[in-house]
Amino acid sequence: MNHQNLDTLRLELSVKAKNGVDFIVAATIIWSLISVVWTLPYPAYNKSVLTFIIGGPMLPLAFLLSKVFKTTWTVKTNPLQPLGLWLNFAQLAYFPILVFVLLRHPDDFVFTYVVITAAHFFPYAWYYNVRAYAVMAVLISIAAMFVALNVGTTNAFWIPVLMTCSLALLAVWVIISYKINKGKYEGLMNP
Repeated sequence: MNHQNLDTLRLELSVKAKNGVDFIVAATIIWSLISVVWTLPYPAYNKSVLTFIIGGPMLPLAFLLSKVFKTTWTVKTNPLQPLGLWLNFAQLAYFPILVFVLLRHPDDFVFTYVVITAAHFFPYAWYYNVRAYAVMAVLISIAAMFVALNVGTTNAFWIPVLMTCSLALLAVWVIISYKINKGKYEGLMNP
């Protein structure tokens, strides 16, 4: 496989999966609900557990949104396609950190979850050949740190609010990138 073929395979994934916009919009919805949870008058531990629970419907919601956005989850002819699933599963390897923070420092749970979620976007910049994922992975992580350091635990809801707004921005950015990549892909397929 040469470099040109690799770029064509990535372009195909970008166009058919629409840069994962279904997952980003699903995450935006989930994180908006998490923002509400962190405004509730419960201890941080309880809010953290509720955050885990709210995150549960992520895949079914993304699947439903894939029908709305008409995205393709499986491009069977593309040998890179399984990598997308593996990149998503990689996030699960960080869950012991979340459990540790939940049990030892529940006030920092939502910050940790935001950073883990944001960091897992980074390899999708290569996968879809869309810089937005790398830029937002870094910006969200750094911004979350500044917000966490400057708001008290009673105002920790600003951390998931930041994530929600960042995801909405990322959704717009990946849609714009999709439209650009679609033009390139159609040019390759119809010379």
